[in-house]
Amino acid sequence: MTTVFPVILCGGSGTRLWPLSRTGFPKQFLALLGDINNKTLFQEAVARLNQIHGKTGLLAETLIVTNEDHRFLVLDQLRGIDQIQATLLLEPVGRNTAPALTMASLYAKEVRAGEDIDPILVVTPADQAIQNRAALTLALENCIAVVEGDLSNQTIAILGVTPTGPETGYGYIKRDTIKGKFGEHSVEQFAEKPNLKVATAYLEDGNYLWNSGMFVLRASTWLNALKEFRPDILEATQQAWRQNTKDQADGTQFLRPNKELFAAIPGESIDYAVIEKCPGSAYQVKMIELDAGWSDLGAWDSVWQVANKDAQGNVTSGDVLLSDTTNSLVYASNRLVSAVGLDNVIVIETADAILVADRGRSQDVKHIVKQLDTQQREEKNLHRKVARPWGWYDSIDQGDRFKVKRIQVKPGASLSLQMHHHRAEHWVVVKGVAEITNGENVITLTENQSTYIPRGQTHRLANPGKTPLEIIEVQSGSYLGEDDIVRFEDTYGRS
Repeated sequence: MTTVFPVILCGGSGTRLWPLSRTGFPKQFLALLGDINNKTLFQEAVARLNQIHGKTGLLAETLIVTNEDHRFLVLDQLRGIDQIQATLLLEPVGRNTAPALTMASLYAKEVRAGEDIDPILVVTPADQAIQNRAALTLALENCIAVVEGDLSNQTIAILGVTPTGPETGYGYIKRDTIKGKFGEHSVEQFAEKPNLKVATAYLEDGNYLWNSGMFVLRASTWLNALKEFRPDILEATQQAWRQNTKDQADGTQFLRPNKELFAAIPGESIDYAVIEKCPGSAYQVKMIELDAGWSDLGAWDSVWQVANKDAQGNVTSGDVLLSDTTNSLVYASNRLVSAVGLDNVIVIETADAILVADRGRSQDVKHIVKQLDTQQREEKNLHRKVARPWGWYDSIDQGDRFKVKRIQVKPGASLSLQMHHHRAEHWVVVKGVAEITNGENVITLTENQSTYIPRGQTHRLANPGKTPLEIIEVQSGSYLGEDDIVRFEDTYGRS
C-alpha cells in the first residue's frame, strides 16, 4: 500500500493583508473568514489534507515546513485540531518553496526506507481558502490515482482552478482537450500573470485555469526532476539536510537543517525550479480541474470576495456599526469601528494600526509595508499583542525609559530562566497564582501581590496552577528592547 504524506508549506508573510498579517504572525495563522469553528487558514489546510485518510493509501504524519520563528505558533494551532500527528521541518531562513519541498521529500524517503521507499506527497500552501472540502478531497484522490498509475514515476498531478473571471493576479495553466480516466488533462504550458486583455482571452478560450499551487507527486519524482533542472538547489539542500538536528516539544518532532548551509541554498519557487520546465520533457504534468470556491486570499479584496456578505454587500468582523455603507470590508479587532456613507472600502483596525483603502486597490497595501520596512517600524513585524509558547504579552503603554505589559501564562507553563542587562521589572499579579524565581529565592504570589526584579538579577515566571496566570509588568531602564534577554534555561529550546 502506498504511503501518502500531507505536506503543508507554511512560509510567507502575507504583507498585503497588513495590519492583521505581520512578519511575526502571518496570514496563515489568522481566522480571516469568520468560520463557525474559528479555525485559521493553517488549521483548515491541515484538516483538509487529513480527510483523505482511509480513502487513498496509508496516510502518514503531516509534514509542516515552516520558519523556525513560527514553530510554537504551529504547535499551538495544532492543539486545536483533533488527532493530527505532525513533524515540523524548520527553515532557519526563508529560501522559497523549492528547498522546502526538497526537505520534505528527503524526510519522506528516509522515514519510509525499507517499507515504502517512494511515498507520495500531497502538497499545499497553508494560506488558501477552500469553500467545498468534499470537492477538494475528490480532486486530490484523483491526483493520487494519476500518480500511482504511472509506473515510470515521472508524473506530477496539479490542481487547476476553474476561473470565475479574467483574474490578473494568478498564474495560468493551459491544458489539452483530452480527458483521462480520472478527469486529468495533460498540461501544455504554464503562463505568467497576464494583463486584463490576455486574461480575458484565456477565459474565452476555456482551456486556461488558475494555478492553485497544490499538487501531488512521488518524493523520487521531485528529487529526480530537481536534479535535472536545478541540481544546484538539490545538492545544497542535501548538504544542509545531512547535518540536521532533532528535538521535540509536546510530542511533536522538530528537524532543523544546518543553518549556515541552508542559508547558502539558492532561493527559488517550486514552479520556477521544476514544474514550469516539465512540459516537453520526460516529466509529464497532469491537471485535475478544481471547482471548490478556491482563493489564495492574496489581498483584502480577496477576503471580501469569498466571505459572507450582508444585504448591502458588506463583510464585517468584530464590533462594527455601519450606516449607508455598501460593498465594504470592515474588521474591528479591539475597538468599536463605525463607517458612514462609504462604498467599496477596506477598514482594518488593530490595537496599534488602522488601514483604510479603496477595495479595488487593496493589492497596493504592499507599498505601506515597504515604507514600514524602510523606516524600520515594529508595526511591520509584530502586533502589540505577541504570542509566545508559554502564553502572550500585550505592550499596553510605553514612554521614555518605561514600558508596561500585560502578560498571560498558560497553566503549567513557564518563561525561561533569564536576566536583563538594561532594565528592571515590577510584577503585579492580577489573576491566578505565580511562582517566581528571583535570584536565590523562590516565592509564590497571588492576586494583588507584587515583587521587584532588579536589573541583572536572574529570574523566572511560572504558572503552577490550573487556570491562566496574568500579571502586569512595568519595565524601567535605559533600553527596553526584546533582544535584551539572556536565557540560562528554557523549556522551549531557546537558551
